Parts: sequence; C-alpha cells; structure tokens
Amino acid sequence: MDPEPVGVQQLIRFDEDHELDLRHRRLRRGKHVLKLERIPLEILVLLLEHRDEIVTRNQIVLRVWGEGVFLDTDNSIRGAVRKLRQALKDDAETPRFIQTVTGQGYRFIAPVITPDERKLADASTSEASATSTSGQNRTPEFEIIRAKSTRHALGWIVPGALVLLVLAVTSAYIITRKRTADATSKVPPEKAVLAVLPFDNLSHDPEQEFFSDGLTEDMITQLGKLNRELLTVIARGYVAKYKGSKLPTDQIARELHADYLVQGSVRRSSDRVRIAVELIQVRDQTNVWAESYDRELKDVLAVQDSVVRTIADQIHIALNSGQKRRLANPRQVRPEAYEVYLKGRYYWNKRTINGMEKGERYFQDAIDKDPSYSAAYSGLADCNSGLTWHGFKSPSEALPKAYAAARKAIEIDPESAEAHASLALVLSHRWDWAAAEAEFKRALELDPHYANAHHWYGDYLSIKGRHPEALIEARKALQIDPLNLMIGTWLGLRYYQARDYDRAIEQSRNTVDLDPNFAAARLLLGESLIQKGLDQEGFVELQKSARLSGDSPLYLAQVAVALASAGKKTEALRIVRELGEMSKTHYVSPYGVAQIYAALHDKEQTLKWLQIAYDDRAVWMTYLAVDPVFDGVRSDKRFQDLLRRVDLI
Repeated sequence: MDPEPVGVQQLIRFDEDHELDLRHRRLRRGKHVLKLERIPLEILVLLLEHRDEIVTRNQIVLRVWGEGVFLDTDNSIRGAVRKLRQALKDDAETPRFIQTVTGQGYRFIAPVITPDERKLADASTSEASATSTSGQNRTPEFEIIRAKSTRHALGWIVPGALVLLVLAVTSAYIITRKRTADATSKVPPEKAVLAVLPFDNLSHDPEQEFFSDGLTEDMITQLGKLNRELLTVIARGYVAKYKGSKLPTDQIARELHADYLVQGSVRRSSDRVRIAVELIQVRDQTNVWAESYDRELKDVLAVQDSVVRTIADQIHIALNSGQKRRLANPRQVRPEAYEVYLKGRYYWNKRTINGMEKGERYFQDAIDKDPSYSAAYSGLADCNSGLTWHGFKSPSEALPKAYAAARKAIEIDPESAEAHASLALVLSHRWDWAAAEAEFKRALELDPHYANAHHWYGDYLSIKGRHPEALIEARKALQIDPLNLMIGTWLGLRYYQARDYDRAIEQSRNTVDLDPNFAAARLLLGESLIQKGLDQEGFVELQKSARLSGDSPLYLAQVAVALASAGKKTEALRIVRELGEMSKTHYVSPYGVAQIYAALHDKEQTLKWLQIAYDDRAVWMTYLAVDPVFDGVRSDKRFQDLLRRVDLI
C-alpha cells in the first residue's frame, strides 16, 4: 500500500458544501460523495501549478501519460476537463475556474494564493467573512505548498516528477471583482464528441461484412468533414473494437468520452439495402433521432449524405457553404462499382500482402465499372505503392501505375485528402521530395484526421532525417487508427531509423502482440534486435517474418543480414544465391542484396549493388540516408555521391 502523503489533510475546499480530497480522489457535495478519477485530478494539479498560464495539451499528455502514448489523448483530455467542470460547477462558456484557450489548451483563472501571500490573505479574512454569506461572486482561494513527496506518496503522481506541488486548504475567501465577459473574449463551448459504432450486419451472411464495415467507415469519414471547431468524430480504430459488443451504450460512451453515439444496422438483399440509424445523446440516454431507409443500392451514398445532414442539424453543427452544397448534391456512383470498391477497401485495410493484391483487383474492377470513381483510383495507387514497398512488384511496373491512378483521382476530385496523400506517397517513392511534401501538407489541410496522410508523411520526414517531426506524425497516425498494424509497425520504423532501438523493439512487440502473424512487424522487430546486438533473438524473429511473408525476397534478405551480422558468411551467401535464382522468375530488389553485403563488410559488393538499386529506382533507396545497415560504408565518397543523386543530402 502506498504511504499516506506527509502533512496533507483536507486538500481543497470550495465552499461549505464542496471539498476535494486528493488522498481518496473524491468530491464531497454536502451529504453526497463522488469518486473522482486519476486523470481529472492530475490535470487539476497541473493547471494550478501553472495558474494563469496556458497549459497545452502536450503538457497534459506528458504529465498524465508520459512520452510515446498512443491513446486518443485529445478525447481523454476533453472528457477529463468536462468532469472537472462538473465537479467545480463551472461553465465552459462563462468559466470561473477553467478556461479553454481555443487551439492551445487550458488555463486556471481563479485566484490562487501562494505561501508568501498567505499573510495578505489572512488579513482579508474578516472582510471576506463579512460578505461570504451572500454567496455571490465568490471564488475560492488556493494555497500552493511544497511537499517532500515521491511519486508513490500520492499514488497517482506521474513518473518523472521531481517536486510535487500539492494544494492545502485556507480558511478564508477573498473578495473578487465580478468578471465582465465581453463578446470578443468569450470562450466558445467545448466541442461535441461523437462516435459512430460499427453497423450491425443483419444479412446473416459473413460475406457481407465488408458492406457494413464500409458503411461505418464512410459515415465516420463524412461526419468527420463537418465543422471541426464544433465536432470531434472518434476515429475508426477506436470504435472497431465494439463491433458485435454487448456492452451497454452508456459504458461505451464513458470509455470513448463521447457526447453522442450513432448506432446502425444494414440488411442487404440483392440490389436493395435497408439501413437503420439512431442518434443517442449520452447525457440522458435519450434517442435524439432515428430513421430507417429502404433503398436501392444505387442510392446508398445519398442515404449517407442525408444521415450526415440530419445529424449535423440535430446536434446543432453549423455547415459552411461548401458543406451545404456538397450535402445538397448527393454523390453519384454506380452501385456495382461501389460494392466492389468496398471490397477493395476491406482488403486494403488488412495491410497484408494478400490483402493488397486482392484490394488492387477490386479497385481496378470498380474503376472498370465506373471510370469517374475518384476513391477507387486512390485505392489502386495505394495498393501499387504498397506492393512495390514490400518487394512484390518492381518499381518500373508499380510506380507508373500508382502515379497515373493518383493523378486521375485528384483530377476527378481535387478536394480529396486521400487522393493527395496517395500522390504524395508515389512522389516520395520517385524521389520527388519537394512535390511530395507539398502534397502531404495539402492532404492534411483537407483532412487533418486522415491517418494515412500522417503515417506516410512521417515516413517522408524520417527519410529526410527530421526524426522529431517524423515521430510526431507517426504518433498522430496511430492515435487516429490505433489498431492499424502497418501504422503501428511504421512507428517502430521511425524509432529504428532514429537509432532508438529500445523503443523500436518495444513498439514492434506491441504490434506483434496485436497480431503475431503480421510479417512486417516481426521483420522490424528482428531488424531492431540485430542492431541492438541481440543476433540470435533477431534471427529467430526474421525467420518467422520470412515464413509469414511466404518467403518474400525482401524478408529473406533480412534473414541473410542477420546471418552475416552473426558472422555466418556461408549461410548468408547461400541466400544471396537463392535470391539470384528467384530473380529469374519475379522481382528481387537489389537494395536487399546490398544490405547483405554491407552486413558482411564487403564494401565493393555493397556499393556495386547499391548502384544497381539506384539504376533500378528501388523504392527502399529512399532509406539510404537513415538505414543503419550501411553505417559501415557511409563515409565512402561513392556512397555520398549516391545520397546526392537520390537528393538526400
């Protein structure tokens, strides 16, 4: 059991009926005692420590969770602040205690008395007592006391705190002037938080899961494009775990810190679809709105737009002119194209080799059925980019196809964040760095919540050696889509390329825990262990990754790197010969062969194969400046010349 804090009794008193006990994390209201959670308390202490200063969300994240958190911290912070305001009987629009500073963070605005000011406060006691019975315009004072306490003294203090400032009660109130709120300084109300739960598949056909999943994802995407100053829509990755859940809606809402829940079901029959949707207000568990739609499949996008427009109206989200115009003109797509597009996205979201290959076929089928379908072109570009990155397609085959598809997607829909992100990824694979960054920024401007844009932009920044920025983008991507295995893997890759092997190993293991059969995560785990000097462990992981990949040349090359690092030259060269035989029938990246020779400390062969990789425009050449495997030849003039030609220095 944690020891009791030294010298801490009743920590905060608000008035006769309000007292906050940090030891027991509870708020007493008259005869009622409410249990308080750890996070709201920690935020309150942080705000008081920095009274009258803006406390940023990043400061809160570091204090409450520490670095490297992959939770939806924005929603958690907003939920905790709402709970604090409820406890303090505060109002977000006309605050007495906690002020929201839009786009920056929060500020504690009630007066706080320090130990040096205590005498002055005591001198004011009699005057304050004379007026306290009126109960009007009273604001509590607080005293900040320095306590000698370790992180265990209060149990809930975050790691890394050197000195804890705790709060002690004073016996008096000071008279404060009434705050005048002018229209220009009034703080806008908190954003509403909405979660779209996975739509139930009532077709009783497992083959139709792609359809219900696709509708859920589309609904999240469309609602997420509404006024982001007033509405936060929780990302798909956070709600996916509630698919088929029997948990009560109020519990789900608490876990998600949501103000509203959208529930729905889909029943598919031939060319008709029945969609039922309801909007629940969490505060009182009331059904705000419900509707059923029985339509032909071709009208499904119009139904989605109608639902989005109605929800915006029900929760009072003002639409700008562009949103009104878009929702007033339902999107048009041929139903047969939409169906196969959903299949393509369903398989693409798996982020496996098999999934990308299936996704490519379905996206192409959607384009064949409807050549004006922008999203299908974007999906086709992403699949080809992924297939060449994993070494299953040559750059000469995949990149022109990916580039043409991404350009077509933008031509059809210039406001598509997905299309701009797809083009940015292809441009980075083609070493067109300035254009790639411009497209990434445009994608994020159009949709700051598009996980893949943050994910791929993080890769770009890492390639350019901008590691702190890269980690920020990678973490954002994982916060938006926390169950995405490839995004989780690439966060590990960001650590690996920054030479932070301990965190690369930790993150890779986190992803492997989510899916032990995900080859890319085991690949990175093995590579990180090798760089850490744990050759045997790394070799085992790389063998598993190669087996899971179906003995992909890219993965086999890393097994050879592990063998070479362990001094097993004969075995490593055997895999080099094996890759040579494989290259007669399908693509083998010369970059992987160069890595093997680098691990064998054969400089001439390393530089020879890197030149071949350069001529081949191998996608992994983009990592040349940050790949630790080549540290042994990095100072060679020929290596530096390659970096210049790829425009990496």
